[in-house]
Formats: sequence, structure tokens, C-alpha cells
Amino acid sequence: MNTINIDNYLDSHYMHRSNWLRAAVLGANDGIISISSLAIGVAAASTTRQPIALAAVAGLVAGALSMAAGNTFQVPSPWEFQRWQVIFLVLIYKKLIV
Repeated sequence: MNTINIDNYLDSHYMHRSNWLRAAVLGANDGIISISSLAIGVAAASTTRQPIALAAVAGLVAGALSMAAGNTFQVPSPWEFQRWQVIFLVLIYKKLIV
């Protein structure tokens, strides 16, 4: 049986499994709201369909590139935050006990 210490505490934690789901839900929500708002705004100012479709496609491409770039740095941050939090709490615990 493996002993649990500060180096392997987070190895079996569930937060490693949920990052992709969190990113997918937030990305879908952001995409739906921003693209529909953009299309409604352009539709209010235009009477033809071409500007609405062009604005929606441009918004989809810009949103996809933005989410891809932002997701590279956003997803690991909860894991890093929890790891530092555990290290900090262990150091405080050891200082109070010893």
C-alpha cells in the first residue's frame, strides 16, 4: 500500500478528470451567448442575411481561437492552486505541531 505524502496527495484526486468538462461547458456557454448576441446585433442593423452570416462566422472563428489560446493557460491553474494550497497547509500544520 502506498503511503500518502505531499508529493503524491493529488495523484488520485478527481479534479484531474473534470478539467476538460469544465472547459467544454464554459466554452459552449461563452460561444452561444457571444455569437447569438453578435448575430442579433447585426440583424437589428441590417435587412439582408449576408452581413449576419459573415458576422456570425467571424465571431465563431475569433471565439474558437480565443478559447484555444486561453484554455492553454486556464485549465492547469486549478490543479496548481490546489497543489500550492495543500503544500501551504502542510507547512502550517507541521509548524503548529512541532
